[in-house]
Amino acid sequence: MDIIEGLKTRRSVRRFDTTKKIPRADIEKIIAAASYAPSAHNTQPWHFVVIEDREQLVALHTLQPWTAFAKDASCVILVCADTEVSFHREKESDQWSYADIDGTLAAYGILLAAHDLGYGACFCGAAPMPLVIEKLQERFGLPANIRPTAIIPLGVPATPNAKVNDRYHAERVHWEKWSD
Repeated sequence: MDIIEGLKTRRSVRRFDTTKKIPRADIEKIIAAASYAPSAHNTQPWHFVVIEDREQLVALHTLQPWTAFAKDASCVILVCADTEVSFHREKESDQWSYADIDGTLAAYGILLAAHDLGYGACFCGAAPMPLVIEKLQERFGLPANIRPTAIIPLGVPATPNAKVNDRYHAERVHWEKWSD
């Protein structure tokens, strides 16, 4: 698939064909593709937790309420970033980390790779919601330095992607400086 075409045709999929599973080889191919995402200082701090257990998929909405549809997914990929590995600073009042950004970039790679292989996926946030992060860390045994950034239900779409109107808006592009 042409990359620009893929960007324009990828959609968030929330309805999956529950009779079909994604083969493990394709899940690994999707994660491998996501591993080529950019990261600050090329730290590549991501980790991926693949959840296929139906009970876990059904219960996911108790950890993050906007994931109720994940119960019908073939799997969920929990994208995480290691806060100790990610480019970060902890000096006096200057404390920040690129962990969430790096994890989100890898998550977008999952969305695009899944689309390229004909699967549907939907980005559901974890970071920066502290309660969601804490619940996910507890449920899936994540160490304190492993920060979940995205929850991505994945599966075979129940229906074809709907066509969406053009999303490019020239008035939102500003050259050299902000102008009205």
